[in-house]
Amino acid sequence: MMCRRVFDSLFLAIIVGMMWIGAVRAEENDEPQLCVGNYQTEEEAKAQLARFDETYSTLSEWQARARGIREGILRGTGLWPLPRKCALNPIVHSKRQYDGYTVENVAIESLPGVFVTGSLYRPTGTGGMLPAILCPHGHWGSPEDYGRFRPDMQKRCATLARMGAIVLSYDMVGYGDWANAGWEHRRPDALKMQLWNSIRLVDYLTSRADVDPTRLAVTGASGGGTQTFMLTGVDDRIAVSVPTVMVSAHFFGGCVCESGMPVHKSRRHETNNTDIATAAAPRPQLIISDGKDWTKNVPQVEYPYIRSVYRLFGAESQVENWHLPDEGHDYGWSKRVGAYRFLAKHLRLCLSNVIDRDGCIDETPVVIEKTEDLYVFGPDHPRPAYAVAPDAPLPWTW
Repeated sequence: MMCRRVFDSLFLAIIVGMMWIGAVRAEENDEPQLCVGNYQTEEEAKAQLARFDETYSTLSEWQARARGIREGILRGTGLWPLPRKCALNPIVHSKRQYDGYTVENVAIESLPGVFVTGSLYRPTGTGGMLPAILCPHGHWGSPEDYGRFRPDMQKRCATLARMGAIVLSYDMVGYGDWANAGWEHRRPDALKMQLWNSIRLVDYLTSRADVDPTRLAVTGASGGGTQTFMLTGVDDRIAVSVPTVMVSAHFFGGCVCESGMPVHKSRRHETNNTDIATAAAPRPQLIISDGKDWTKNVPQVEYPYIRSVYRLFGAESQVENWHLPDEGHDYGWSKRVGAYRFLAKHLRLCLSNVIDRDGCIDETPVVIEKTEDLYVFGPDHPRPAYAVAPDAPLPWTW
C-alpha cells in the first residue's frame, strides 16, 4: 500500500511538473491568444473593464497603459517594429466633376508591388491646405451593396467633400480591385495587411500639398469601425476619429481582419475594443452606436469607461456618443448626420454647404457612380506587370 501511495504521489508530481513546464514554454513563446466574436459575456466585459480601470488612476499611468495597447496591436499583427516603407508611387486618374466635388480613382503601393486601391473625393472651388478623411468600409458584400462602391459610402464621402474635406475611401483586402486580381479577404494576415495599408494611406494623404496634416480623420462602420479605432490607436497623426457600430467590450469582431491575430491578448497585454478606442484620448472622438447590435450597451458600459480616461486629460468635451436605440448595424442616414456635425466641428468643415432650405443635411446632389467606373485597374489602366500575385510571399522585407 505504501509503495502504491509513493507511486501515486510521484506520478502526480510528474504530471504537475509537465503542466508547469508547458505553461512556462507557452509564456516564453508568447503563443497566440485570439479573442474572436462574442469572446466573453456582457457581464464578463463589465468585469474586465473594471479590472482595466484598476490599473491606472493618474494620467501618466493611463499613458503607460495606452503605450502597452499600441505595442500589443503592433506586436500582434507582426508590425513591431514597423516595416521599412517603400515609395508610394501613387496612381491617380479618371477625374469626374460633380456638384461641389470631384472623384478620381487612386492607388498607392503599401509594399513593393502591393496596390491599395480607392476613390479620392475632393471639394471644388477651394484652395490651400484642406482637412482629409480616410473611410475604410465594412463587410458588405452583396453586388448591389458592396464595399466602397455601396451607395451610402458614396453619399458619405461625397457629402464630406462638399463640406470641404479631401476624402479617401479604400478597398479592404479581397474587395474591389483586390478581388479582380484574385485576392481573398479571409487570409490569415488580413488584419496586418489592412492596418499597414491604412498607415500607408495616411502617408499618402500627408504627402499631398493640398492636405493639412494636422487635420486628419478616419471613420468607418462595422469592419471599417474596427479599422478606425485600430488605426487611431497606433497612429498619432489621426486627429479625429468616428468609429461606427463597432465599439464593444464583449464583442471583438468576427472576421480575420478584426480578430484573426493576437491583438487583444498575449503574455504582455490584455485589452478589448473599448480599451483600444480609449487610446484615442485626448483626440476628438465620436462613438456611434445603436440598440440592435453589440454596441447596445455603449451609453451605460463602454462610453463611461472611455469618458473617464478623457477626464484624466481634462478633455471630456472632446468625446461624444451618438446612440440610436431603435436602429441596427449600418452607417445609415441618421448615423451619417451625427458624423457630419462632429467632423464639421473638429475639422472646421463648412456644414452650411450641405444644408437645405429647411435646415436639414441634403445628400441629394450626390451622384451614385457605377461600380465599373470606380475600379482603378482595367483595360484602359492595366495593373502594373510587377504587381505581387495573391499567392506570392509578401515583400515585408526588401
